Amino acid sequence: MVTTRPTLQGTFGMASSTHWLASQTALAVLEDGGNAFDAAVAAGFVLQVVEPHLNGPAGEVPVLVAPGDGRPVRVLCGQGVAPAHATPAYYTGLGLDLVPGTGPLAAAVPGAFDAWLVLLRDYGTRSLEGVLTYAIGYAENGHPAVERVGATVESVRGLFEEEWTASAALYLPGGRAPAPGALLRNPALARTWRRLLAEARAAGADREAQLEAARRAWRTGFVAEALVRAAARPTMDSSGERHAGTLDGDDLAGWEATYEDPVTLPWWHGWTVCKAAGWSQGPSLLQQLALLPDDPADWEAYGDGTRGGDAYAEPNAEQLHRQVEGVKLAMADRESWYGDAAGAATVPLDALLARPYTAARRALVGGAASYELRPGHPGGRTPRLPHHVREVASAEAAADAHRPVAAGTGEPTVGGDGVTRGDTCHVDVVDRWGNMVSATPSGGWLQSNPVVPELGFPLGTRLQMAWLEPGLPNTLTPGRRPRTTLSPSLALRDGVPVMAFGTPGGDQQDQWQLHFLVELARRPLVRGGPDLQGAIDAPAWHTEAFPGSFHPRVARPGSVTVESRVGADVVAGLRRRGHRVTVGPPWSEGRLCAVARDPGTGVLSAAANPRGAQGYAVGR
Repeated sequence: MVTTRPTLQGTFGMASSTHWLASQTALAVLEDGGNAFDAAVAAGFVLQVVEPHLNGPAGEVPVLVAPGDGRPVRVLCGQGVAPAHATPAYYTGLGLDLVPGTGPLAAAVPGAFDAWLVLLRDYGTRSLEGVLTYAIGYAENGHPAVERVGATVESVRGLFEEEWTASAALYLPGGRAPAPGALLRNPALARTWRRLLAEARAAGADREAQLEAARRAWRTGFVAEALVRAAARPTMDSSGERHAGTLDGDDLAGWEATYEDPVTLPWWHGWTVCKAAGWSQGPSLLQQLALLPDDPADWEAYGDGTRGGDAYAEPNAEQLHRQVEGVKLAMADRESWYGDAAGAATVPLDALLARPYTAARRALVGGAASYELRPGHPGGRTPRLPHHVREVASAEAAADAHRPVAAGTGEPTVGGDGVTRGDTCHVDVVDRWGNMVSATPSGGWLQSNPVVPELGFPLGTRLQMAWLEPGLPNTLTPGRRPRTTLSPSLALRDGVPVMAFGTPGGDQQDQWQLHFLVELARRPLVRGGPDLQGAIDAPAWHTEAFPGSFHPRVARPGSVTVESRVGADVVAGLRRRGHRVTVGPPWSEGRLCAVARDPGTGVLSAAANPRGAQGYAVGR
C-alpha cells in the first residue's frame, strides 16, 4: 500500500502537529531533555504564532494527559466559561437570536494560556522560559507565512481596513496581506511574553512560583487589564452592528483550568478510547464507534479486522453509508443532550453509551439515507432540540441542500465578515518514558476579534457555540462552558496508553477521527506497528446533515462530502441510497495527527496529514 509518507518509527520521541515548526519545536524540547508535556506546551505556544488564523493566546485548549508512570489518564479543561453578565436575556435584549460569530459579545473567558501553564506545572519539567523561547523567537524574528494566513486576511480585508484597524496594522502592513513564505512578525506578542517572563522571574528561582506568577499576571495583571479594555470597546461583529462584550476583570480572575476524568468506551481488540465529557462534542466519537457492528463476524464488511494479515480492501458504499448514518444519530444526540449549562453531571453519557440504547439506535440505520434529525431517548428521557434547530436551521438547510458546494469544502472556511467554521490546530507527543499527550488548541483567531494592540492578539469567540434559548443543556449560562467542538483523543490497550490523535475541523473532528480509527482497524500492521499514515491518507468524507456549531448554525440534511479518491462506484452507491453527495478535491478532508507507542517493545510511531502541505510528524 502506497502512502504519501512513511509512518515514522523510533524509540526516543515522536511529535505530530498541524504545522512543521510546532512539530520540530516539540522534538527540540525532547532533545533538550524535556518530556512530552514540556514539548506539547512549547509546540502549543509556537502554534499561536505560526497558525494565527487557527488559534491564539486568548483561545482555548482541551488536553488529554497520559503519564508514563501508570497514573490515570486525565482531561485538562482549558475551555473558559461564559462571563457573569453573559445571560440570554442580555443578548436577546440587544435584538439578537444567536450569539454573534465574531466580536467581543462572543468572547468567553480565555482558557489556553492558563491550561498550558497548569500542564507545565503539574506534568512538565521545564521552566516557562524554557518552553516560551521558541515562540518568542518566531514572533520576534519572524516565520515564513503559510498560504492560508494570507488567504484568511484577504477574506476579511474590508473588515480590517474599515473597522478592525489594529488588526490591519499587524496583518495588512502597507495594505498587503502576508504572502506565502514572507516573514511574518508579531513584535507586540513577543513583548507580551517577555513581560510575562519578567514577572515570572521576579517571583524567585522556584519553577512553580514562576509559573504561578505568570498565571496571576495573565488573570489579574497587565494582560487581564488589556483584555477587559478590549472587551468593553464597541466593535463591529457578524450581526452587522457594533457591540461591547461582557468580559470583566472578575471573570478573568475567577477562572482557572481544571482536571477531570475522561469518558471512555471499550472498543476493538482490547482498545479503550478516551474523550472529554459532554461539555465537548468528544463523546460523539464514542457513540459513533458504539454504532459500528459489535459482533466480530460483522467486521467482514469493514475489512479483515485481524490486524496482521495482508488482506486489505477499499471501503465500499455500504460501509460508508452505515458510518454516515451513525454520525447523524450521534450528532442528533449531541444537539439534544450535550452541554454544560445545567452541569456536566446531567449529560446522560452512561445511558447514551449503554449497549441496549446503542443497539436500538443501530437498528434505525436502514438502506436509505435519513433526512431527519433523530435524537434518542436515553434512559427514557424525552429529547429537546433548540427552536433554531427545529425551525430556522432546517428551513435554511432545505434550500442549502440544493446549492452547489465550493471546492475544498473539507477545509475550514472564513467568510468576509470574519465568521469562522472549524479553524483549529492539533498536537500530539509521545516520549521515551511513555508519557503521551493530545491537545487541540483553537479560538482567538486573527479573524475572531480585533487585535489588542498592546498584546498582539485578539479575544476569542467560543460563546457562539451556546444557544440563547433557555432550558437547554447548551444554553448560554454565566460560569458555564459553551459546548466546544474541540475533541482530542487518547486510546489505551489493556489499560495502557498506546495512541494520541486528533484533528482540526469543527463539527468534522470526530467524523474524521471515526474514519481514522476504522481505517486503522482494517489495515495490516506496518513493520509491526499500526499503519498510522495509511489510515490518515485513506480517502475521507464528512456530513453536515446536523446543525453546525458555528454561526449561523445551518444544516444540510442528507449531505455527504467525499474526496474524489473514494471512486465513482462508491459515489454512485451513496447516491442510490439517497445521499446528497458532493465530490470534493482528492485531498480535501481532514488534518489528522497521531502518535503511538507499543508498550511491549517501546517502539514509537507517528504520522501527520499531508492535506494542505502543512502538518508534519517528526521523531527518532
